[in-house]
Amino acid sequence: MFEYGIMPPAMFLGMIIFMLYGFPVAFSLSAVGLFFGLLGIATGHFEFAFMQALPFRIFGIVSNDLLLAIPFFTFMGAVLERCGLAEDLLEGTGKLFGAIPGGLAYAVILVGAILGAITGTVAASVITMGVISLPIMLKYGYNPRLATGVIAASGTITQVIPPSLVLIVLADQLGRSVGDMYLGAIGPSILQVVIFLLFILAMSIFRPKDVPALPLEARGELNAALVFKVLWGMIPSIVLIFLVLGTIFMGLATPTEAGALGVVGAMVLAAMHRRLTWDLIKQGMHSTMTITSMVVFILVGATCFSLVFQGMDGGLWIEFLLSHVPGGAVGFLIFVNIFVFFLAFFLDFFEIAFIVLPMLAPVANALGIDLIWFGVLLCVNMQTSFMHPPFGFALFYLRSIAPKSVKTKDIYLGAIPWLGMQLILVGIIIFWPESVTYWLDKSPDVDLNTIKIEIPGFGNGSGNQMPNFGLPPMDGAPAQPSQQGLPGMPNFGQPPKINP
Repeated sequence: MFEYGIMPPAMFLGMIIFMLYGFPVAFSLSAVGLFFGLLGIATGHFEFAFMQALPFRIFGIVSNDLLLAIPFFTFMGAVLERCGLAEDLLEGTGKLFGAIPGGLAYAVILVGAILGAITGTVAASVITMGVISLPIMLKYGYNPRLATGVIAASGTITQVIPPSLVLIVLADQLGRSVGDMYLGAIGPSILQVVIFLLFILAMSIFRPKDVPALPLEARGELNAALVFKVLWGMIPSIVLIFLVLGTIFMGLATPTEAGALGVVGAMVLAAMHRRLTWDLIKQGMHSTMTITSMVVFILVGATCFSLVFQGMDGGLWIEFLLSHVPGGAVGFLIFVNIFVFFLAFFLDFFEIAFIVLPMLAPVANALGIDLIWFGVLLCVNMQTSFMHPPFGFALFYLRSIAPKSVKTKDIYLGAIPWLGMQLILVGIIIFWPESVTYWLDKSPDVDLNTIKIEIPGFGNGSGNQMPNFGLPPMDGAPAQPSQQGLPGMPNFGQPPKINP
């Protein structure tokens, strides 16, 4: 525990105490980092010059082009949240599937996945789907626990489906490509949606009273107008998804450039729905500035903390502790996921990514774990932070818009099965890594023993031997006089001639 002194565990404990006391995370990290930085200088752990690296690290944060993708994607989501796209998708898809048991739940899951791919914000997805779908579900006999659970869980899919902000932050912290992180998240995103749909299918078979079909007067006739309304909501969304993700996967744009394209596409969609107003843009810019400022301040605080923590040999301390976990790489993964799962009760996903991940990544790399796979695995785990009773933010969002007839107890109990399904996906990714790595580009296998480097001859009739220009050979044997030097080359075997 104290192989590297008392300072690393004391610093880690100090961070936890500050956070539990309720101070803002960004300022808690900065305060702990600067305080222990002074202690480190006083106790001789490092010189004052070590702390001069802090301004350069902060400058590296604010000048990081990759992090520019965060305000772009945030603004894109804020515009789409207010342009009426979600309402049209939910209303049309709900009527399309309303004739079958669990149809509204199917619609919520599918629309949640689409909104996740074009907005990237949990709050927008949960609140929008809750306002539109929850009253209809309750009116036509859905179990309140199942109705609230499916809405909250479908909103959290946003964290895994590209272009998730979490994946951008994870890629930055792990030093990996955002495009590879997005490709790795495709498999788990599909699996998560399929698991949710299978659960609703099982409920419609074994407990159909909890997920009844909509009556004809509620869903209307299945006609061309309804199909057109659904397609009008889906096709532009699919085009926008391709505009953002396709350009990244095809190498045509960086994540920052794709985010800028997404902003343009979102404004075009808002104009198509005739809701592009200055007030909408102003609200979107306000949300973007709030979230971006929060991310930057947390990242600055985490940088201050991590710099001092590394100076105190904290990285070696963490690596020593985690590398001795029984079970090797699998034991490390199980321990880390349990640790992150419980941290998510108290910390936001940004805080976990900025504080905890820099400590875990070196150990994972030393154990030979693929960091793209490791990042996607932690992303799936961190989405549970939104579903934890009683601290899950998705449950808070849902409570704020749910009718008073829905008890808070029902919201919390309704979240538990969906939380279990998210943990099932974590287990699937651990024991089936191909669910992530299958989508990544495979580099060709090269056998180094078969590589031959051949140097062409110089045309002097001696194969691949180098001409010696009359100089002594490398083995020290006497040089042979050059009988016929190369054209235009001096004879280095003769003494120079000086012309008077």
